[in-house]
Parts: sequence; C-alpha cells; structure tokens
Amino acid sequence: MKALAVLSLLGAGLASAQVAPYGQCGGTGYTGSTVCESGWVCQFQNDYYSQCVESTSTSSTSTSTTSKASTTSSTKTTTTTSVKTSSTSSTSTTTAVASSTDYPSTTGLNFTIDGKTSYYAGTNSYWIGFLTDNADVDLVMSHLNESDLRILRVWGFNDVNTVPSTGTVYFQLLEDGTATINTGEYGLERLDYVVESAEAHNIKLIINFVNNWTDYGGMAAYVAAFGGTTTGWYTDAAIQAAYQAYIAAVISRYVDSDAIFAWELANEPRCQGCDTSVIYDWVQTTSAYIKSLDSKHMVCIGDEGFGLDTGSDGSYPYTTGEGLNFTLNLGIDTIDFGTFHLYPDSWGTTDSWGNGWITSHGEACAAIGKPCLLEEYGVTANHCSIEAPWQRTALDTTGVAADSFWQYGDTLSTGESPDDGNTIYYGTSDFTCLVTDHVEDIG
Repeated sequence: MKALAVLSLLGAGLASAQVAPYGQCGGTGYTGSTVCESGWVCQFQNDYYSQCVESTSTSSTSTSTTSKASTTSSTKTTTTTSVKTSSTSSTSTTTAVASSTDYPSTTGLNFTIDGKTSYYAGTNSYWIGFLTDNADVDLVMSHLNESDLRILRVWGFNDVNTVPSTGTVYFQLLEDGTATINTGEYGLERLDYVVESAEAHNIKLIINFVNNWTDYGGMAAYVAAFGGTTTGWYTDAAIQAAYQAYIAAVISRYVDSDAIFAWELANEPRCQGCDTSVIYDWVQTTSAYIKSLDSKHMVCIGDEGFGLDTGSDGSYPYTTGEGLNFTLNLGIDTIDFGTFHLYPDSWGTTDSWGNGWITSHGEACAAIGKPCLLEEYGVTANHCSIEAPWQRTALDTTGVAADSFWQYGDTLSTGESPDDGNTIYYGTSDFTCLVTDHVEDIG
C-alpha cells in the first residue's frame, strides 16, 4: 500500500505543511514534508527514519540521539530513570541478553523460527511479567516448551499514576507531565527475567508497549499525567514523546535477544470516530521509529483487525468506526505482519461468524503479501466445540500463519493464574483439545 503524502504525529494534511515535534521527516519510502516546525530540526536516525527533534547546539549532527546501552553488562539497575517529555530516549541501563543472528522472521506468507518455516501455535500471558517468583516464570515457560507453544504474547507495559505499595510490580510512573521508568527489582527487572527464561526455553515473545484499555494504566494513564483525551493520545506530542522514550528503554534491554518474536505497538488500539488517517499516521511513525532502534526484529500493530472490506458482511467489526483500516495499516512498509482478534460475544456476532472473519483476513493478508497472526481468540464456555473449529479454519487458510489463544493458565506457587473466563489451564481437557490436538494437526 502506497504511503500517504504526509505522515506526522499531529496528522498534518498538506504535503507542504511543517512536521510536528517528534514526527517523521524522512526515510526510505517517505514522501511527506521534510521541514520541521520552528525550533525543531529533522535529524537522521537511519535509512528508514528521520525525526523532528528539538533544536540544540548539537542537533545538526547526523548521529542518532537515542542512547544505546551495552548488551554485555550483567549489572541490573535498582533505581528509577526519569524521562522528560523533551527527550527522545531513555537513559536506562541495559540488562545482558544472549546474542544471536537467528531471529524470527517472515518467509512469504509464513513465519520462520529457528530456521523452520511453518504454521505456529501460541498463546497469551499478560500477567507473566508481573510475577515476582522466578520459579513461577520458569514453570510456565517449561510447560509452553513442552507443549510446543512457540509464541507467547506478554504485556511489556505496566503504567501507574501513583507509586504503588512496596513489592508491587510497575514499569512506568506517569505523573504531572513526567514519565519515570522503573528499572528496579519490581520494575523492568521482572520483564528481564521473562526474556531470560524465554531464551532458556526457546519461547518467542511478542512484547506490547501500551494498552488501549485502562488495565495496567493504558493510554488513559498517559492522559491523566499529560492531559488531553484518549482519542487525542495518538497525536499529542508530549504523550508520544513519553511513549517513544518508553519504547526505546524496553527495546534497548533486549535488542539482541533471539527470544523476541516481535515488538507490538499497542493492545487493541482504537480511536472511535476518528478518521482512519489518525491511527495510520501513528502506526507509520511509531513502527518506523522502532525499526530505527532495532532493524533485526519484526514489528506488528496489535489491532483487532477492524475495518476490512474483504469478505465484509457490513457487521460492526468490518467497519472503520473504531478508526482502523486493516489493509491500509498492514500495507505500511515497517509493519511485518498483520494481527487480528476474535471475540464474537463482545462484538454482537455469532460463534460460526468467526470462521468467515478468519478467512477474510487470510485473503487480505495474502493479497498484501504478508502473513497474519490470529493473535487473540476466546469464549467463556464450550471452548473445544467453538475454538477448535476456528483453529482448523486458521490452519487451512492461506495468509494466516499462526494463532495464539487467549489466554494461557497454569498453577503457580500462589495458586491458579488469573482466570477471566477464557483461560485454558495447562493439563485440562480443554488444553488437550486446543493445544495438544492442535499442535498434532499442525504436524
């Protein structure tokens, strides 16, 4: 899909318009304005991305302002790192990770992991990064490995507006216009161990950077700290600066890890009533920024697949009312594969309708030439009779390359992991149906 004429964080509409602070102003395939607003300059990051940054005495240099922390240090920080909204990067210290040149990738309409191109089964565990017992993390990873669930999607965010009680995990404090990244024992060190354990158990992680919903802070936590509205989150310069700084902090910790399957922009981003250009511009800018920090790993959006003409029956999920255009966004060069979710109960459709939703996305992905991941799907009852047919449809549909059920459950040292009604617990009959049997079908 050809890029729109102008792409900036504030969604400028004319090719001659000046690019807003922190917006894209250059890069391979970019066709928009290269002139920044007064007081800002267009700074080269890499071949894919140049960004408008605040003018300083040294800003005219061609080197990136993003700090690259060492990937060989074994020292872990136990303090928080303040990130001012005028900064484009974090100064957090990187935790050591294993180096590898064999990163997950796409091969045509499929995924390749450890040199094997195949359809892959996966799952979601939003809570694993919030566990404080390393043994629990290892237990989950060992069970995933044993079950041949190769892809695990986790929350790489946990935002708060006030500091919680001691011993409570949080990753970022958003307060009074300032973002403070917690890199300590109950901060990103918990995510560090998730990555470390994934490396040891050959699990590949999708790490997500922000939530559309208020769970674990989400976009609303940014708005509470910086002002504005949730729909304006995508275009607010101060919010986007803090968001990008957080992205840089997380990526710098795991940039060389072969446990990273992909970086994900957001969990189920929506902009209700917005023109689709708002999210398109944000996806284009943010994905290019991520590629400027890490060109080795894949990038995806994390959207539900809304706004699709292919196979449309006119029902709510196919419309663009939430500000999304699936095919337009997937066509962005710096997005490597598509994501879509499936929750008929929440969308006012039927369970059988889900099969058409899957095939429609497969057709759209195949037409664009990128694989798609059925990233979330679930029901609260009759899992095998409803979800197993969806899995079969996904496996049989060209363009769909993997699926990850929502969500994985296990018995931890503290008892059962969170159950939202959709949870499929390890060792149950539902697990046998949706994991063991499904993996066998994949072959």
